[in-house]
Amino acid sequence: MPNIRPISDLRNYSDVLRDVSVGAPVFLTKNGRGRYAIIDIQDYEKTRATLKLMDELAKGKKSGEEKGWLSPSDVRAHFREKTNEE
Repeated sequence: MPNIRPISDLRNYSDVLRDVSVGAPVFLTKNGRGRYAIIDIQDYEKTRATLKLMDELAKGKKSGEEKGWLSPSDVRAHFREKTNEE
């Protein structure tokens, strides 16, 4: 169940922060509406990494659609070549 608290609870911020844990953010409301979320740094970093990965995948898809897709054998040959260079 989500932990939803009014923003006025931040007067005792240590109590609010105590409730924040990995996978369990605290949502703050302002005037009865959801306004802010306090998340654990691990969740924040995971979200940023996911967004970065999704961005790179979108770039790859766009490149494939514009320039054409590589065959599996071309991909294998590319990585074999890279391995031999090292």
